[in-house]
Amino acid sequence: MAGFEGIKWATKQMRYLMKDKTFQIVAGDDKVFAVSRSIHYGLCLAFEGIRFFCKKNSSGKIEVIFLNLNNNLERFRRGIGFNLGKNQQALTPTVEEMIDIFLKYLREPSMLEFLFGMADDAAQGYLRPFTVDETQSIGVTFPDNPSIRAVVCQYDRYLGEPFSGVVVPGLVRAVGANGTGCLKLGINYLVSVKAVDEAKKILPEAASALLLDDRPYDPLETRTITEWDSSCCLFALRNGDVVKIPESNLILPSVTIKGICAILKQKKVNVVERDMTYGELLERTNKKELIAVCSIGTAGILNRAAKLLLVDEHDNVIATHYADEEHEIYQILGAAKDYYWDIYQEKAAAPEGVVLNKFLL
Repeated sequence: MAGFEGIKWATKQMRYLMKDKTFQIVAGDDKVFAVSRSIHYGLCLAFEGIRFFCKKNSSGKIEVIFLNLNNNLERFRRGIGFNLGKNQQALTPTVEEMIDIFLKYLREPSMLEFLFGMADDAAQGYLRPFTVDETQSIGVTFPDNPSIRAVVCQYDRYLGEPFSGVVVPGLVRAVGANGTGCLKLGINYLVSVKAVDEAKKILPEAASALLLDDRPYDPLETRTITEWDSSCCLFALRNGDVVKIPESNLILPSVTIKGICAILKQKKVNVVERDMTYGELLERTNKKELIAVCSIGTAGILNRAAKLLLVDEHDNVIATHYADEEHEIYQILGAAKDYYWDIYQEKAAAPEGVVLNKFLL
């Protein structure tokens, strides 16, 4: 799985106890009990990834900028709720309460030096909130003392181009009936890591794995594409269309992909939201109708695969897609990535459907 490069961590994290609504700033390496339901059973492990940008205003104060922040926080709330029992649902903070909590964290005097440094570097920022059970306990039950923690970092790059990928049909990232594939839960991501490991057995330089649906006993060509191991995907076709896979219980509702699609539509690209079977992907690859397969996610925004290997049930390569870098739609996709980051920096206007959220620290 792709990793962050050039990462620098803030020295402080925050902890918010959901039961008594108490807020505390703790050390960046603050520990969780080794004996905790979160550690032993993977309970109460929901998380979110939120990109942001820091800049100095005319008064020399820090402004922090997000895009579609409410979408991130609603997704986080759904993940938290999945980890809590029926009688605990009221513990989940509202979106407005979460905004107040995270701004309180960013406004802490101990955080400002780090954020000023980010502004000076014009760096990419990443806010990572996550949940744990703060109680020293063991047992397969809902968390006794759920908390939201958050850490902040800046980084240079995630995944990046060029990268290579492999379709991994033998592993299922999530089961639709459980309703977990659409949530950022710790229980999903071990399979993501295993999928990349399987991809590397076929192509050692592979950085990502493309996964299919949860119907492994159906004919391979009838199964539908879901997403990359840790990101959503877009398919650019030779006729200029871009295909977006519809959201479902198997697919994380990407905040970034909504912004990218809004930019593409502003650029008069025909974005088609529909399922794509593995059989169609194979046929379009063989006919050279596939221009680019893109990885879309918070950290990397948009990266185009230079090569994607398609395999059969026995991991034999049956087709290879190579990106057509000369095609106009390939160039438009790259420009859309730049435009998306420019919105954060207020160098470009947000298109319809993209909300810029700016807060003074």
